[in-house]
Amino acid sequence: MFITFEGLDFCGKSTQVELLEKALLSRGRTVKIIREPGGTAISEKVRNILLDKRNNEMHFESELLLFASARAQLVREVIIPSLEKGEYVISDRYHDSSIAYQGYGRGIDIDFVVKLQKFAIGAAVPDITFLIDIPVDEFIARKQKVKKIDLDRMERSKIEFYDKVRNGYLEIASKEKRFIKIDGLMSIDEIHYIILSAVSKLEKD
Repeated sequence: MFITFEGLDFCGKSTQVELLEKALLSRGRTVKIIREPGGTAISEKVRNILLDKRNNEMHFESELLLFASARAQLVREVIIPSLEKGEYVISDRYHDSSIAYQGYGRGIDIDFVVKLQKFAIGAAVPDITFLIDIPVDEFIARKQKVKKIDLDRMERSKIEFYDKVRNGYLEIASKEKRFIKIDGLMSIDEIHYIILSAVSKLEKD
């Protein structure tokens, strides 16, 4: 099963990925955890370029293509082989992030962004995607708890950008049946219960 997590920065994705991994391992499943961008030697190098806060001169188009290149490598080197071995693959972000961030957020033509993602991922489409949705005000509050020096290049984007990204996620989720939107203001345990229940139901189906 291929499971992806989406949402604004600081929404709690990484915590839920860890909890789901532990739950699946306790059930005897073999689990592969990946993050985006990254997950392979090549993709991690691209990640360093993308998130380096010194790269302020990066154009939006370059950003989009770098994300796609890292993703294409990850799909073919890790995701597809892991799925073929019968493993559960859980990804902290995937192609929907590019549609939300570079398409809706950066204003790059949505149709082009979608086509590029289809090219990058091929047949590796998630079985289920969890969108942990938090209001932008909550994002701001959580971001303020992090020292500015620790914020990466993407996390330093303006609030107006995150408004567009969130609206983009909500629109994507309304169109894609594989999406399950979760209120990110609920407790960690409540969110985990919803996720685990949805995965268990999908296993039975």
